[in-house]
Parts: sequence; structure tokens; C-alpha cells
Amino acid sequence: MELSTSVAAQAYARARSAAAPDTGSAAQTTLGSLANSFEATLRSGEETAKATMLGKADPHSLVQALAETQLAVETAVTVRNKVVEAYQEILRMPV
Repeated sequence: MELSTSVAAQAYARARSAAAPDTGSAAQTTLGSLANSFEATLRSGEETAKATMLGKADPHSLVQALAETQLAVETAVTVRNKVVEAYQEILRMPV
């Protein structure tokens, strides 16, 4: 069976594009949107706390905003801990 050079070149191009590293644009977009959401949650909690101190918001909304902020911070800390744990696991791998 004889392969022409163009068929071999096409197969090489397909294999090369399949093995090319991902640019990470989807991951960057997801990570960026998560960071923006985290920032918005913290900012909302801070604004609600300020409004409550000035008497412009009820205590129930303050408690709700603080609970949302606490959940966001706990989630961020959990993600950070998982990343550190994965990094430490990679460092323990023999080379």
C-alpha cells in the first residue's frame, strides 16, 4: 500500500492539531466570570452592611447578605485548598 505525500501531510496536520495544547480561553473565561461573581457578592454584602448602618436597610437583608458572603468566601477557600493540595501532590511525584 503506497501513501502519497499529500495524504501523509494531511494525516500529520490532523494529528498535530489534535495534539496541540489548548489555549485555555474557555478556562480563562470561566475563571474570570467566577472571580467577577465573587467580587460582586462581596461588594453587595459590603453595600448592604453600609446601608444597614445608615438605617436604609433592614437587619434581615444584612443577615442574608452576610450569609451569601460567608458562603462565597468558604467556597473560594475550599477551591484554593484543593489547588494547593493538587500542587503538593504533583511535587511528590517521582521524576
